Amino acid sequence: MLLRLDGVSRSFPARTLFAGVDLTVNAGDRVGIVGANGAGKTSLLRIAAGLDAPDAGRVVTPKQMRRGFLQQEIDPGREHSVREEAASALAHLDALEAEIAGLEREIERFGRDGCEVPADLAERWDRTQAAFTFADGFGREARVERVLAGLGIDTEAAGRPLSAFSGGWLMRVELAKLLLATPDVLLLDEPTNHLDLPSIEWFEETLAGFRGAVLLVSHDRAFLRRHVNRVAELDGGRFWVYAGGWDRYLEQKALRREQLEAAKRQQDRAVAETERFIERFRYKASKAKQVQSRVKALGKLDRVELPGESRARMRLKLPEPVRAGEVVLRLEDVHKSYGETRVYAGVSLELHRGERVALVGPNGAGKSTLLRLVAGVLAPDAGECALGHKVSVGFYAQHQLEVLDPSATVLDELAQTARTDDVPRLRAHLGAFLFSGDDVEKRVSVLSGGEKARLALAKLLLHPVNFLVLDEPTNHLDVAAREVLEEALSAYAGTLLFISHDRAFIDALATRVLDVRAGRLESHIGNYSDYRRRRGEATADGVQSVQDARAPGDAKQARMEARERARAESRERTRNRRRLGTLEREIETLEEELESLDRRLADPEVWRDGDAVRDIEARRTEARAHLDADYAEWEALGDTVEP
Repeated sequence: MLLRLDGVSRSFPARTLFAGVDLTVNAGDRVGIVGANGAGKTSLLRIAAGLDAPDAGRVVTPKQMRRGFLQQEIDPGREHSVREEAASALAHLDALEAEIAGLEREIERFGRDGCEVPADLAERWDRTQAAFTFADGFGREARVERVLAGLGIDTEAAGRPLSAFSGGWLMRVELAKLLLATPDVLLLDEPTNHLDLPSIEWFEETLAGFRGAVLLVSHDRAFLRRHVNRVAELDGGRFWVYAGGWDRYLEQKALRREQLEAAKRQQDRAVAETERFIERFRYKASKAKQVQSRVKALGKLDRVELPGESRARMRLKLPEPVRAGEVVLRLEDVHKSYGETRVYAGVSLELHRGERVALVGPNGAGKSTLLRLVAGVLAPDAGECALGHKVSVGFYAQHQLEVLDPSATVLDELAQTARTDDVPRLRAHLGAFLFSGDDVEKRVSVLSGGEKARLALAKLLLHPVNFLVLDEPTNHLDVAAREVLEEALSAYAGTLLFISHDRAFIDALATRVLDVRAGRLESHIGNYSDYRRRRGEATADGVQSVQDARAPGDAKQARMEARERARAESRERTRNRRRLGTLEREIETLEEELESLDRRLADPEVWRDGDAVRDIEARRTEARAHLDADYAEWEALGDTVEP
């Protein structure tokens, strides 16, 4: 056991977030905490991290157990470099290296004096040197560079001061520190929020090899599906733990709801019969005792409640737009630069009616710039960006939430985009986005991130448009709201061009993926999973270059890059095969150890010695935790070794 929550509760004067939460986290566990926005997921994670005290209950951890918590609030004013900040996670290795140097100076002094080195001094040097070597102290600089590079921070950026970076990049630095520190338990609050897709994939590979436990909050379904082996759900103040991964959680949750619905129907029938009896014989003296007995029974009855029953579900149906022409968008030889930084130099693109095109690629590649060009927010430096016949654009910007007027009410903010004939339906429209009753009079300044995102979507979708341009529309939305948005966009009759780091969202919607890298666009037919399978195959069916083909060196460079990607993937598969072999040997050894320990526990003589039994059980628990972690890694690697 690495971490245990016993009866943990957290309340505010107006409401109880959760009560009686029990959870045990062992080595190798990957526990995903899910629930609606505002359910208390971050509060529970902070309590588990030891940063906040619970109102009731306790958090139990073994001595020397190290917790690593991904901070959400980071001081942006620090002037030392990103590299120095990341390396601070390995300060204990600097201390060991300094201790080794001091011991070597003492040993050298004894040698100069012709004296024999004391045994305790030599032993201390051996012990400290072994600890330093075991912790890979000699390779710590390379580890720092490798982790930073994996998170998208190159060598040049690593040397810049922290004050030069936005909050999203600072979050990456904090994540780098956690990965370098290798705590026993990682506690992560939305770890993929500020990562681009390549960094998410790198982070997932790193997390798959982490031997400790992970407790995380995430709305990224692809991430949850790949990594968690238990799901803990906060729902209406109650806490439910489901064994198995994300898909198993969905199955169990649906089954539990069916069972509860059946129990509720049965209970409702019994209650109705009791109420009819009470009403029928309320004033009959001969039945007074029986009536009172049933009234008391109803008062004491523990009513069956359905999970999520008190929480409304966002209702979203996009209005039918005017039919556009066959070609919705055409970019011809478009150039765009910011000062000396060239983003695009002659890019071309064509979108057709009904397409659903996702832009992917690393942060800074120009995805948002492309959307702003398409939406008409930016003008190209050269070339043509033209919309097709009868095309009307709705643009959801990445920082849409920041342009909301904080002093306005929800209703007033929506009214800013309304026409005269829209006014009678504004409240009903807001109701579809879960703003009902007095909620429409709330000031924007007091809304949560999820509420602001729903308001921004309500403004965008007030009027029908046939071309939606969306930059990270799922940011700040919980899983349920993301699924509702997916359903609505799946039924949308217009054309979509969007950016998202939610791979499940892309898979559900995209009919084409545009890979944006180094000012170039490469088109891949299909969704994100199809794109990943085809990536690295320069001549795969369904893949074509949409970049200007007038530069003959570009095609050669693309082929070289594709070959290099293919070689890199081959090398990765080889590494994974070797790791699988190692894991299989470890699994065999651990299973033999468990069998041996079980045989010892089956021996009646062992139980005469309580200390021996406790020692065997502790060793068995540790071996079982390592075995479970090895099996989880073995399963994660299993699908990666096929060419």
